[in-house]
Amino acid sequence: MISYRQPGVVLTDRRFTVPLDHSDPGGEQIEVYGREAVATSRAGEELPWLVYLEGGPGFGARRFVGTEAWLGRALRDYRVLLLDQRGTGRSTPANRQTLPLRGGPREQADYLAHFRSDAIVRDCELIRPQLTGGAPWTVLGQSFGGFCAVRYLSSAPEGLAAVLITGGLPSLDAHADDVYRAAYPRIERKVAAHYARYPQDVERARAIAAHLAEHRPESAGHRLTPEGFQSLGIMLGSGSGSHQLHYLLENAFVRTPGGTELSDAFQEAMRTAASFAGHPLYALLHEAIYGQGERPTAWAAERVRAEFPQFDAAIALAGDGPVLFTGETIHPWHFDVDPALRPLRETAELLAQRTDWPALYDPERLAANEVPVAAAVYHDDMYVDTADSLRTAAAIRGLRTWVTNEYEHDGVRAGGPRVLDRLLALVRDEA
Repeated sequence: MISYRQPGVVLTDRRFTVPLDHSDPGGEQIEVYGREAVATSRAGEELPWLVYLEGGPGFGARRFVGTEAWLGRALRDYRVLLLDQRGTGRSTPANRQTLPLRGGPREQADYLAHFRSDAIVRDCELIRPQLTGGAPWTVLGQSFGGFCAVRYLSSAPEGLAAVLITGGLPSLDAHADDVYRAAYPRIERKVAAHYARYPQDVERARAIAAHLAEHRPESAGHRLTPEGFQSLGIMLGSGSGSHQLHYLLENAFVRTPGGTELSDAFQEAMRTAASFAGHPLYALLHEAIYGQGERPTAWAAERVRAEFPQFDAAIALAGDGPVLFTGETIHPWHFDVDPALRPLRETAELLAQRTDWPALYDPERLAANEVPVAAAVYHDDMYVDTADSLRTAAAIRGLRTWVTNEYEHDGVRAGGPRVLDRLLALVRDEA
């Protein structure tokens, strides 16, 4: 183990070996990484542990500097493990460069089937006794990390002292089709709110989409398309996202000797925002996190989008309507335009057609839950359906909710200590 310091905190790199397939504990092993954080002033004390599960899927734990955001509040009471979930960050990363080590697309898809929340929770249960001596710990789950926390409550509640969830209460039984059928109207509301705030962006977006449709430029091998441009709407689910999107659009075009063109700066910003190079598992597994049973996900977001023709850029450009941005949706074309995903197109297809996903949640066990649980539910969360979250909250015995419109989906980042304080107060009162 290597320890080092940042302002106010002592950090320690920790590595753990876990089975790739937990049903075969003696089989292939992979490495999982976590960064331990403890307040400098409490480094020598025995403290309870809190494990942080990041949103995604496909993102490693946030890289804090010192005690910023919610971490400083957590360090008042806990040692914190910032866990890179398997396949992310420094935990046996899975991407276009590493996955060919598994073999072809079939072998890659079979490998990635072991990277959902059920495996992540079993990783946690192997790691926990190594750190706590067997004592239960507290889980803080953001977004997909909250999905993992509900799986934890379903499968290993004995390992939990308390659960804190921010923007991450999943439906217990919704198919991916149901998830996206509810998502597109939420996305449309966010786009309408953005255009009401920045009405000048309506024509800007139309002009950009029309230019992309005609010219199809490339930036560092990434094909820039109208659909890719629409996907920048994923920004609209965060607290400052509407403003960031506006600033991206306002300098899209420059005058050149050959006429008006999209600026290099815009093309690079669009490529960076649309690329999955840093988180390819997000694209590969995003629909698989909803898979339960024999029904395939089968590119649910793409199929369901056909029910909402107002999101078709070609239709909008043929008329005089606004070009609607999309949000947290993954489509087959992502694997055609993005060089980080292009080699994984067949792997993604095999995952989309998979029909043997095990169940993730145990409604009976959740109904008998005895672990203190508190969840922040954001009033009009673009990424996780509020109605589904509240139904799940009601299905988990003793779960206490804080429903708020003060924050968007990234509230635990934006609100930091205040959000964590609120949830800790709820679970401690329940306990």
